[in-house]
Amino acid sequence: MSNNAQNNNPGFASASEVARLAGVSRSAVSRTFTPGRSVSAETRRKVLAAAEALNYHVNHLARGLSKEASRPVCILGGNLSSPYQSRLLEHLTRRLHKAGRAVMVINTDDGEANVRAALQQTLNYRSTATIVLSGKPPASLIEQCLQSGQQVILINRQGEFPNAENIDIDYSATMNAAFDHLIAAGCRNLAIVSSAARSPSMVIRETRFLAAAAAANTDVALIRPGSASYQTGVLAARELLNQNTPPDGIFCVTDLIACGFIDAARYEFGLRIPQDLCVIGFDDIEQASWLGYQLTTFSQPLAEMAEAACERLLSPCADAAGSQLFDARLVRRGTLRPAVNTKEMV
Repeated sequence: MSNNAQNNNPGFASASEVARLAGVSRSAVSRTFTPGRSVSAETRRKVLAAAEALNYHVNHLARGLSKEASRPVCILGGNLSSPYQSRLLEHLTRRLHKAGRAVMVINTDDGEANVRAALQQTLNYRSTATIVLSGKPPASLIEQCLQSGQQVILINRQGEFPNAENIDIDYSATMNAAFDHLIAAGCRNLAIVSSAARSPSMVIRETRFLAAAAAANTDVALIRPGSASYQTGVLAARELLNQNTPPDGIFCVTDLIACGFIDAARYEFGLRIPQDLCVIGFDDIEQASWLGYQLTTFSQPLAEMAEAACERLLSPCADAAGSQLFDARLVRRGTLRPAVNTKEMV
């Protein structure tokens, strides 16, 4: 084979180009790269040599367009750099890659017009399923996926779309537990620090906590001074702790918010945690376990939730619509006092 036969095309070489260079038929190239197909040793040698010279790779996407198990999966989500989202994304992509599925991730922070164009691209590639992460993806984008006939799996967007499949946390039980633990620790002036982003998962944490408080005839302050960020926690502490009767028990809808609140409470107001102020977060991100925080928080079983989402996608069944609920486990660290009564909560 001549050295001049190297592919000068900066794009991908085609099977037809490999066939011409090897001096064989197009079908011989296909048989060479299809496991179990018959091809002579000499033909195989020629085809593999030509493929190496041209840097040819089999187009598995095109080959698999008619096969459901070969089609790519779209993951739709925003704020992907946050600790929670990045961990969930890691679990999902690892599981899907293990199953041999290509993954297309669309960042919804790029603006709705760009996201719609990206979604159309996934449909052009015959993506038949979309996993929507909790957070910013607007309802209109999810409707677009459903109307296109895609299987749609929502994580932590409880009950928004009747034709979608849902993977959720049992927020009623979890927020009842959060409220009960603060009360058991002796807290009497409670507050929720949430996000102005109003993502579905954060809204439901607010509403379920408030419902638990209402059932116990307890007033709770609620503020949303900014995004789901560290700085929002700082701003919330400055607002709440400057009040004449500041709260002594705080539930933050994310750990990042809780970390900001703790730092401001300690270093700007001189408060001791948990002696003067109890704080509970949500998500159990890596920072929650750092020595500077030792944050009591709720841990979502992300690996199990990702596995459940992928199982629904990889092994769909006709009656799959509906919710699959998971428990969020309390991780007790150093920002919550022990229960003041004899029945210590676990």
